[in-house]
Amino acid sequence: MKTISKYLLISLALLGAVACSNSDFKKTKSGLMYKIISDGKGAPAKRGDFLKMQLMQKLRDTVLYSSYGSFPFYIPVDSPRPVYSPTEIFTQLRKGDSAVAILLVDSLIRKSSGQFQMPPFMKRKDKITLTFKVLDIFPGQSEMLADRKLEADKEKDREVHAVEKYLADSNIHATRTESGVYVVVRDPGSGPQVDSGKQVLVHYTGKLLPSGKVFESNMTGPGNEPLKFVIGRHMVIPGWEDGLKQFHQGGKGTLYIPAFLAYDQRPGPGHTAYENLIFDVVVDSVRNAPPPPAPRPGMPVAPKIRPGTYPIHPAPHK
Repeated sequence: MKTISKYLLISLALLGAVACSNSDFKKTKSGLMYKIISDGKGAPAKRGDFLKMQLMQKLRDTVLYSSYGSFPFYIPVDSPRPVYSPTEIFTQLRKGDSAVAILLVDSLIRKSSGQFQMPPFMKRKDKITLTFKVLDIFPGQSEMLADRKLEADKEKDREVHAVEKYLADSNIHATRTESGVYVVVRDPGSGPQVDSGKQVLVHYTGKLLPSGKVFESNMTGPGNEPLKFVIGRHMVIPGWEDGLKQFHQGGKGTLYIPAFLAYDQRPGPGHTAYENLIFDVVVDSVRNAPPPPAPRPGMPVAPKIRPGTYPIHPAPHK
């Protein structure tokens, strides 16, 4: 289990509707202000445990992130160290506890020795309010992973239900692939079929589901070159790898992709996790793929792709 980055701990928080004045808060050794709301029952977390939490982050009066109604977070507990981070109070938390922590941006900058890069939406003297709700505590990684799988299955069910509801409400008749992509084929095309090992060139318009808001398109206008990639080399999100196989060259249609086949827990084009997506697609060309470039000694092979292009498969989450 990889250690959660300091930025992630700054960016996330647990939900708790707790209104407190600064006088209600205690301070850790590093100066982090916090308050724990607890009934005192149960044993507190210890080093090696994993916390299952709901999280929310608030900057000024704006909620930047909330995991409520979505997938919870699983966070390892380490020995408390004065690092100006919510990790300092993890060993004080019990199952069912809520907590609030306040991070001052000026203190983050000063205490991080230059490692904290202030996002453009933050200002000096800003205050980040983090709220926590501890759903459970697991004594080891195996217990945590078992529970995480159960929650992942529930999240997939939520995503599938949301896509199917959208299709039903919109009176759209789509065919579901084996992996779970919903496809409407308006024109199957008549040329070579999209398949593993084929290089395809695709024009597309990407939209958020259910809002239908367009986030990117190369159909018309400047920069309307088709996206070129090879099926089977994991250069695009899994929903594209599978959904496009329903088309031949010249084919046109729409892919309705649940989040687990898109960006999953990573922020997608709408800048949130677990986003369901829609892509209108036109398969311009299907051809035999060129051989992959020979790697230079000691260098990993990486596809050269246009930054900011959202069907592209993201780097693994760390």
